[in-house]
Amino acid sequence: MAMEVVDTPLVPGARASLLWLASLATVAAWSLFRPHDYLTWGLESFPVFFGVALLAATRQRFPLTPLAYVLIWLHAVVLLVGGHYTYAEMPLFNWMRDAFGLARNDYDRLGHFMQGAVPALVAREVLLRTSPLRRGGWLFFLVTCVCLSISVCYEFVEWWSAVLLQSSADSFLGTQGDAWDTQWDMFMCLMGALSAQLLLSRWHDRQMARGPTGS
Repeated sequence: MAMEVVDTPLVPGARASLLWLASLATVAAWSLFRPHDYLTWGLESFPVFFGVALLAATRQRFPLTPLAYVLIWLHAVVLLVGGHYTYAEMPLFNWMRDAFGLARNDYDRLGHFMQGAVPALVAREVLLRTSPLRRGGWLFFLVTCVCLSISVCYEFVEWWSAVLLQSSADSFLGTQGDAWDTQWDMFMCLMGALSAQLLLSRWHDRQMARGPTGS
């Protein structure tokens, strides 16, 4: 289903795209200024720049809904903040750990929740607009599978990074001594994918019905 790109505050038309990119570039510049270490920053932030390039390349041919773009922007910010501090040392979550007596800094749990929630809406939109799938159980199941597949592939990347970089990848892995960190990562991705579909599907459907100007 083709969508016309209209320039509104929430849709990446020409002017709005510049605003979104400028705000993200500001966060990226802050993130790059004296990060915990540049290797971790590069590993954590690479998906942001790859995603921006992909969205720019497909904006005219396949613009997404405002909801999808807003969630992608939020996910990018989460990644850039994690790249700056590392996921084990994000100050707000250090404070939460100490204030509530938690065992670890749980910022990476938020990151993996977003890793499920945001791809869920994007995969849902792509499948509904390009395949014979209709709304219902099979769509819900396949979107969830896509998100879990992304999570598994990300865990592969972490594994390969650990093998190649050894101790230099410790900040990127961010396990914080948790033997079940990989399983927690995939579980949080699953929770994100399920939550996004259960809570946002009706809003998402309304926007797809109206085109990219819907809100």
